[in-house]
Amino acid sequence: MFKKKPKPHSASAVAPADGEAAPPKKKPSKKMLLIAAVGAVVVLGGGGAAGFLLLGGGEAEATEAAAVAPTDPDAEPFGTVSNGPAGTTYYTLPMTATNMNTADGRQQHMRLRVTLELADPATVALLEPNAPRLRDMLLTFQRELRPEDLQGSQGVYQLRQEIQRRVNLVIAPAQVRSVLIQEMLIQ
Repeated sequence: MFKKKPKPHSASAVAPADGEAAPPKKKPSKKMLLIAAVGAVVVLGGGGAAGFLLLGGGEAEATEAAAVAPTDPDAEPFGTVSNGPAGTTYYTLPMTATNMNTADGRQQHMRLRVTLELADPATVALLEPNAPRLRDMLLTFQRELRPEDLQGSQGVYQLRQEIQRRVNLVIAPAQVRSVLIQEMLIQ
């Protein structure tokens, strides 16, 4: 409310009379400049790290990007193929990791690795070129799941059936015999 008059520290701190030059301003000390520089580095570094993590530099995205099917024909395939009994072929898809849809807004993560049971080994030739579509289908489906959708054996059974239906749509007219869950972790 009331302005205080500055107290003069010495005789030179008195306001100059008309026509006289103002006394020179004090330069900031080296210590103050160093503190300001360190503060700026901390603020900018923290903001950069937060932006990196929030805008896609997280571990789950790096894992997902590394598992996408390569375009180089000499590179590793999208999934792994193994033979089972009586002419059954198993095709294990790469693990997917996504955030789940929760009603209360809490973060819940789901990791899922499935193996497709194929009656015809020629179906593998249809899975490889459709790897980007399969990956997109799985990730999109997983993101829409809620933890309560996976309660009990009925929830897991429905998960398997829905993944089988969606894979069959991608590789039609070929069909997947069954979907086997190798790993499912909800955190």
